[in-house]
Amino acid sequence: MPSPKELPPRRPEPPAPDDSAVRWERIDIDRYEVSAAAATVGFIDVVGAVFVVLAGPRYDRAVEVLQTLDFPVAVAAISPAGVQRPSD
Repeated sequence: MPSPKELPPRRPEPPAPDDSAVRWERIDIDRYEVSAAAATVGFIDVVGAVFVVLAGPRYDRAVEVLQTLDFPVAVAAISPAGVQRPSD
């Protein structure tokens, strides 16, 4: 597996499916806001090829919980239990 420095930068992720209980929206060139039941549950920062997952309703107080190369894994990491999560 190549090192993160050797991986290409990410392209923007497509929007969440219309029927998804967990939604994400690109709010900046390198940041997504993730919500469930119309409430913000966290953020995903794109740093090169890595998704940095932050849990919490406010970005300035959110806590890093995961770094991953897989966007669905990043969304699932901050999705509430029992909520339908994105598939690959």
